[in-house]
Amino acid sequence: MPDPLLVVPVREGKGTVSLRLFRTTAGNRTAVAFSSPLALARVLGADHRWIRLSEPALRHMLAGLSVTGVVLDPAGTTPARPSAPSHDVHHLRVA
Repeated sequence: MPDPLLVVPVREGKGTVSLRLFRTTAGNRTAVAFSSPLALARVLGADHRWIRLSEPALRHMLAGLSVTGVVLDPAGTTPARPSAPSHDVHHLRVA
């Protein structure tokens, strides 16, 4: 049986799509994935871009990026600490 596909938040640039990384409340870099587009919309908003990836594909893309893991269906995000660049970092509340 194939791996289920996850809904993974991304950022779109000029001709590129990149994974969106977050930080845990402890400050560790992590990736997030959601079980459905609705779950992503509840946390990041209905207009947030996403792609579907299997967990092995996501983990392969994260290899070598100093990412501590993947959080599935996080409870939400809070604003980044003032010292962090606000355009790129949000902190996760893990349920």
